Amino acid sequence: MKSSSDVDDYIAGFPPNVRTLLRKMRSTIKKAAPKASQRISYGVPAFVINGKILVWYAAFKSHIGLYPKAAAVAAFEKELSRYKFAKG
Repeated sequence: MKSSSDVDDYIAGFPPNVRTLLRKMRSTIKKAAPKASQRISYGVPAFVINGKILVWYAAFKSHIGLYPKAAAVAAFEKELSRYKFAKG
């Protein structure tokens, strides 16, 4: 995956099946945070509200990840307990 400065370009750089999943994630996040803007941060797509990152999402060779800020992980630790996740 080459580096992108645009979310659409980032998504376009993956195979069709991965693009579909990334677009679904993007759509879901947009619905949950309609006022958030999008940008590339740390080389992956991010949603931003009031200049602060809300969440990142990304595709890799063998997985797709959703990366919320640490406060969100802590706030939903019980609900997330059945999933593999990190504190940060």
